[in-house]
Amino acid sequence: MAELIAPDWLAPAGVRAFVTTRAFGDMRRDGVGRARLSSLVPAAPFWLHQVHGCAVVQPDLAGESRLEPDADAATTTHRGVVCAVLVADCMPVLLASRAGDVVGVAHAGWRGFAAGVIEAALASMRTDPAQVLAWLGPAIGPLAYEVGDEVRAAFLAADPAAKVAFVPSRPGHWRLDLYAIARQRLRARGVTQVSGGDFCTHAEVDRFFSWRRERTLARMAAVIWLT
Repeated sequence: MAELIAPDWLAPAGVRAFVTTRAFGDMRRDGVGRARLSSLVPAAPFWLHQVHGCAVVQPDLAGESRLEPDADAATTTHRGVVCAVLVADCMPVLLASRAGDVVGVAHAGWRGFAAGVIEAALASMRTDPAQVLAWLGPAIGPLAYEVGDEVRAAFLAADPAAKVAFVPSRPGHWRLDLYAIARQRLRARGVTQVSGGDFCTHAEVDRFFSWRRERTLARMAAVIWLT
């Protein structure tokens, strides 16, 4: 089983990114995978205290602060600065400009998508969205992700077109396709090059950690940086 997943996108040569898998180890602060990561990246990753919101940070070469800020996305124009998020059903969304001068990553579950984390991350990049590439990493798939009426209502209130991402499962409940939401949100902002999105953390037991399946605190990491 592969320990790392490299995005299948057409990012320029100076962009580096990957997502760890279950085989690499738990990526939390005290997890075995966190120590292993240091040999694969040029600097200590800039970790976030993820709160399922839409705040974005822009770490610089000084690292701003080694305290983990309350945020769910990070973007940078500085080479060697490693942006990172932790996931285990929520989606890591990797972003890079075609010019290779800015990259970012967002942690997006339904709350983050509804709050506008994708839109906030794109705005932070200060790049024409048509010149941005996006890759949708491992997340819970639509066959495994059931939500209530209130979740559907929150999305439809913002954009009625979001109804295509919901399929009724039982009274008052829906199967939510987070990948469909991600593609819709990105394309609505002008991002046309969107790849990835063919995973299911819940179904791929040997490959990924899944909070819904295991109620585990273990996490995978998505990292991106400029060389």
